[in-house]
Amino acid sequence: MANKESIGNVLFVAIGVSLVCSVLVASAAIILKPQQLANELEFQQRIVLEVAGLYEPGADVGALYSSIEEISIELASGEQAPVFLVRSNGEIEQVILPVQGAGLWGTMYGYLAVESDGQTARGLQFYQHIETPGLGDGVDKPAWQAQWSGKRLFDDDGDPLIEVVKGPAPAGSDYQIDGLAGATLTGRGVSIFVRHWIGDEGYGPFLKSLSGKES
Repeated sequence: MANKESIGNVLFVAIGVSLVCSVLVASAAIILKPQQLANELEFQQRIVLEVAGLYEPGADVGALYSSIEEISIELASGEQAPVFLVRSNGEIEQVILPVQGAGLWGTMYGYLAVESDGQTARGLQFYQHIETPGLGDGVDKPAWQAQWSGKRLFDDDGDPLIEVVKGPAPAGSDYQIDGLAGATLTGRGVSIFVRHWIGDEGYGPFLKSLSGKES
């Protein structure tokens, strides 16, 4: 009679169990993938609505988002990039620009809302980042986000001006945002990539077309 506790039988059972578990895990991942993608899309749409000031807790995100018009523009690199338009009575009220760039620990992904003049910020919110909890993740705090509203994006020559400073922004500054305590590199990263995206290599030409300042 074969020894059921032999090394061969034990390995056979272990491999069999592992294969079954692998199949179950893979099947669950495939089945859940569409729902995960749908959840990610809804989350991003909610952030767009929030930065635009259109989100209503408890409301249908898809229904609210349907009022936002998505267009595609060509960047200086030749790549196509999305822009989200919010209209009022047929006129552009604000535009939402996807922005991304390096923070301290990885890429930060968010949306910058800009007034219809193409010159004034309305808000900035992130939907994905891995900044340090308690420090760099201060970018998610409403008080910090609120500082972006009404800030100047460009100087009088049309060059990107907005910046996150180290420490508190000077009182009355119309283009500087408070730094994040203990997260100087996160703030510096935000300054760099926001300036990039509103500059000539990013959405700058489009924003200037809104303001009538294009060359």
